[in-house]
Amino acid sequence: MADEPLVLGIETSCDETGVGVVRGTTLLADAVASSVDEHARFGGVVPEVASRAHLEAMVPTIDRALKEAGVSARDLDGIAVTAGPGLAGALLVGVSAAKAYAYALGKPLYGVNHLASHICVDQLEHGALPEPTMALLVSGGHSSLLLSSDITSDVRPMGATIDDAAGEAFDKIARVLNLGFPGGPVIDRYAREGDPGAIAFPRGLTGPRDPAYDFSFSGLKTAVARWIEARRAAGEEVPVRDVAASFQEAVVDVLTRKAVRACKDEGVDHLMIGGGVAANSRLRALAQERCEAAGIRLRVPRPKLCTDNGAMVAALGAEMVARNRPASDWDLSADSSLPVTDPHVPGTAHTHDHDHVHETAGENLYS
Repeated sequence: MADEPLVLGIETSCDETGVGVVRGTTLLADAVASSVDEHARFGGVVPEVASRAHLEAMVPTIDRALKEAGVSARDLDGIAVTAGPGLAGALLVGVSAAKAYAYALGKPLYGVNHLASHICVDQLEHGALPEPTMALLVSGGHSSLLLSSDITSDVRPMGATIDDAAGEAFDKIARVLNLGFPGGPVIDRYAREGDPGAIAFPRGLTGPRDPAYDFSFSGLKTAVARWIEARRAAGEEVPVRDVAASFQEAVVDVLTRKAVRACKDEGVDHLMIGGGVAANSRLRALAQERCEAAGIRLRVPRPKLCTDNGAMVAALGAEMVARNRPASDWDLSADSSLPVTDPHVPGTAHTHDHDHVHETAGENLYS
C-alpha cells in the first residue's frame, strides 16, 4: 500500500450517484450522475425513482471515475460507501455495489457516515482538518451543528433541526413562488436582486429560553407561505425577489448566529460549513462576516464539493485507511438513521487469504 491510500468512494444517500477517487487528501476524480430532472415534476425526491436511477448509473459512473483518475480498480487500497443516513432504498444500492466491487477485487470495505463525510471533504480543498472543528451541515435533509475531535471516531452532535431542514424549506418556498425545483439555487438567484430587509419574517428558536443550537424552519416556511397567500388573495402582486431575499436572510441569519455561538461556547476557532445549502452565496458571505468579527477561521469547500458527491466518501475512507481503522464486515447494512456518532461502521479487517482468493476475479473484471 502506498504512503497515501488510494480509495474509491460511493455515495447514494439521495438522488445523486456520486463516485470519487482520492489519494490521501488529493482528489483524483469526482463523477456524478444526477436524477434531479426525474424528480422535478414531483416537486421533490421520490425514493423509488432515486433507487432505480442509482441502479442504472452505478457501473457507468464508477467506470468514469476510474478513467478520470487514471487508475485501475486493482490499484485501490479500499472502497468506501455511505451506509447512512439517507433514503433506505438508495443507500442499499450503494452498499450492495460497494460490497460487490470490494469482494470481487479483494479490497477492504468501509461503510461511512454521510454527515461525517460532508465534514471530511473539506480536507480535499483546505488540507487536514483542525481538531477540534465545529461543522455546520445544511442540506435538504438535515441542518446540524457537529463538533469533531476525530473525524474517524469522535463526532458529537451539538444541535439539529427539529422539523424542516433548511434546504427543505428552500424547496417548499420556491414551490409556493412557482420557481421550480430544486429551490436552493433559484431562491439564491432571485434574492440577489431583492431587499433582505423588505419583510420581517420570523427567526425560529432564537428566544432566550429556546435550545441554543437546535433549528426550526417550519414556522418560517408557514409564515412566508401565508404572507404570499394573503397578497394573492388581495389581488396584489407578490414581490418575488423581495420575498426570496427576506426568506433567505431569515434562514442564514439563524444558521450563522447559532454556529458562531457554538464555536464561542466550546472555545473552537474553526468553523466548517458543508451540505448543499453551503453553496448559497448569502450564507457564505454572512458566515465570513460573522466569523471574522468573532476571530473564527471559516472553511467552506467549493460548491461542487458541498452537494452530495463520492469525493467526500472517498476522503473519509482514505482517512480511515490512513488511521488504521478496521474495515467493515461483509454483513454491513444500510441504516437510514445511522447516528453521526458512528463516523464509520467497523468490523473485522479482511484477511490476506481473502485478498489472494479474489485477486484473479479482479484482474478479469478490470483493466
